[in-house]
Amino acid sequence: MSRQRAINEQRGRLSQAIGQAQASRRGVLAGAAGLALAGLLGACGTKGASSGPAQALTPGIDISDTEELVRWANWTLYLDYDDKAKHYPTLEQFKKSSGLEVRYVEDIDSNDSYYGKVQSQLASGQDIGQDLMVLTDWMTERVIRLGYVQELEHANIPNLKNLLPSLNDVRFDPGRTKSLTWQSGYTGLVWNKEAFPKGLRNVEDLWAPELKGRVTLLDEMRDTIPILLLDQGIDITGQWGQDEFSGAIEIVEKNIQNGQIRQVKGNSYKQDLISGDALAGIAYSGDITQLNYEEGNKWEFIMPERGGLIWSDNFMVPIGATHKKNAEKLMDFYYQPDVAAEVAAYVNYLCPVVGAQEEMGKIDPDLVNDPLIFPTEEFLNKASTERELSVEEENDFQNQFQEVIGV
Repeated sequence: MSRQRAINEQRGRLSQAIGQAQASRRGVLAGAAGLALAGLLGACGTKGASSGPAQALTPGIDISDTEELVRWANWTLYLDYDDKAKHYPTLEQFKKSSGLEVRYVEDIDSNDSYYGKVQSQLASGQDIGQDLMVLTDWMTERVIRLGYVQELEHANIPNLKNLLPSLNDVRFDPGRTKSLTWQSGYTGLVWNKEAFPKGLRNVEDLWAPELKGRVTLLDEMRDTIPILLLDQGIDITGQWGQDEFSGAIEIVEKNIQNGQIRQVKGNSYKQDLISGDALAGIAYSGDITQLNYEEGNKWEFIMPERGGLIWSDNFMVPIGATHKKNAEKLMDFYYQPDVAAEVAAYVNYLCPVVGAQEEMGKIDPDLVNDPLIFPTEEFLNKASTERELSVEEENDFQNQFQEVIGV
C-alpha cells in the first residue's frame, strides 16, 4: 500500500471515529453544542440544572468593523507556544495577517468550573468578556440547547471546507451552525516511568499499594466515570444505568476515603505530575506528550486494555460576544492545513483538519505517524464514547459525582 493511500485511510478512520464520538457523547443537555462543552445545566455551576427549552436571548452587537479585537478563552497547553520568544507563533501570524489584536487567556481548567463562572452572564445574554470559548462536546451541547451561543456565518469561514467530513454535520449541532471542532483527544492512563516502572494496563492498577496517596483523577464526570465503567467490563455505549454508575462512584469514594487518591481535579493535575506529588492517574493524551517534551521524558500514556475515551473540544461564540466577525476570522485561520499542523505539532492532540497530516511532514516528519495526533488502528480500537444520557440522568449523575469528590 502506498504511503499516501495509508495516510488517506488513516484519516478516514479518524474522521469516522471522531464523528461517532460527537454523535454519541450527548453531554448534559439534550441540545447543547459540541463534544467539548458537555456540562450540566445549573443555576450555580452544574448543580440544579434546568431542563427547559433554549432561551430567546439577543446576541451581542458586533463591533468588529470598528474595533480590531478578538478575545479567546482556551484550556492550558492548548496552543503552540515559543518559550524563548514568550508568545504563540500561530497567533502572532494571525495578528500580522489580520491586523487584529488578540487577547488570549488560558482560562479554562474544566468544563464545569468554567461554566460555573460564566453561566449567570450567559443566561442573561451578557458579554462574558470572551468572543470565543472552547468547551468539550457534552458541555457544548448544553450551551447550544440553552441558546447561550451565537450562530456562525459560514461565509466568513471559507476554510471550513477543510474540516474532516464526518464533523460537518453532528447530532448536537446539525450543519455546524453554532460550533466548530478545535481539537480532539483521548482520555487514558498516565504514570511516572521512573518512579513506577511496573506501569499500568488498566484503571484497577491505580489502586496498587505502591501508589497510595499518589493517584490523580479528573474532575470531569464525563471522563472519569465512563473510563471506570469500561474497567468493570461495562459497554458504555449500551444500556447501563444507576446501578452501574453507583458501582463506579463507590470505587472513587472508597479510594478517596482510604487515601489512595491524592486529588480529583481539572487540567491542573499536570502540576502534581511535575512536582512528583502524583505518580499516576487518568489523563488527557496531549497533555502528557507536552509534559514529556517540556519536563523530560518521564511519563507514559496508554489507552487502557479495557478501553479509553475519545472526545472533541469546540469553538463557540458566546451569546453576548461583541466581536463575532473577528472571531470567525480567527477560526478560519486555524482551519488552514499548515497552521493546523503547526498547532498539532505542539499540542499533540488529534487534528480535525484535512491536509494537516501531509503538512506535518514539512514541520516534523517524526510526528506524521504519531498515534496521538494521527491515530493507529490500535488506538482507535480502544477508543469509545458513552451512550447518550437523558437530561435527568446527566444532572443526577453529575450531582452524585460532585458530592463524592467534594465540589
